[in-house]
Amino acid sequence: MPKYYEDIEEISKKKKYACQNVRDDLLECLLKSDCCRKDKKTPRQCMNDEHIKDECVRLRVAFFECKRSMLDMRTRFRGRKDY
Repeated sequence: MPKYYEDIEEISKKKKYACQNVRDDLLECLLKSDCCRKDKKTPRQCMNDEHIKDECVRLRVAFFECKRSMLDMRTRFRGRKDY
């Protein structure tokens, strides 16, 4: 389940990289999946696995979109998509 951060000061202290919130949620989702717990695979191996939960797939797409928005030249005008 994605975490929605209530305290903005807490976010600014914790955030070190772009898209850090989505990355943390994706990592937590993958670590809680059966792939990591039962099959003893790494989160990177599980991310490429086809049998992960839909929630993790959606977080993976959101993380990809966030990273892609950093390279998009339109972000100079619109700002970076930071979920």
